[in-house]
Amino acid sequence: MMALETAEFQRLIAEHQRMVFSIALRVAGEYGAAEEVAQDVFLELFRSAEKLEDEHHIRFWLRRVTVHRATDVLRKQRRQPEVDADEWMDEVHALPTSAEDEAVNASVAARLEELLRTLPEQMRVVVVLRYQEDMSPEEIARLLSQPLATVKSNLQRGLRLMRRKAEVTMKEYVRDGRA
Repeated sequence: MMALETAEFQRLIAEHQRMVFSIALRVAGEYGAAEEVAQDVFLELFRSAEKLEDEHHIRFWLRRVTVHRATDVLRKQRRQPEVDADEWMDEVHALPTSAEDEAVNASVAARLEELLRTLPEQMRVVVVLRYQEDMSPEEIARLLSQPLATVKSNLQRGLRLMRRKAEVTMKEYVRDGRA
């Protein structure tokens, strides 16, 4: 590709900004950090566009750079110890019995986002790429330059950890109504 013209660059931003921001948000865990990562990624795209061959290469490149930049942000943040399951239960807020299905779905989605943010960085990255970006483990391994076995292991361990935490923290969604 040649140097980007303004219209072409705007088209690429419009086409890929949701993907870039979403990956950055789920990996970095903070809205402001995700915005900064997305801006940095698109600035780098503008500078590196001549090296990118086609649309497929651009999408691959954007995913890769976003993951790396968001991971860098995550590493810079103060590391907090993983929250104990008992502490998670203290945070649980029971939904009113008259809550609509949409409210329940929004609450479940918010809780799952919280669980995702508690995963160690490598597990979080592969879970986001697998289930948000619908990438195969082979594609993730290529994107992250990691052995396929490592990707599969991180994916399996990440999902197992989320399931264990969900069993403890999301019991309010399966209560049987006893007082």
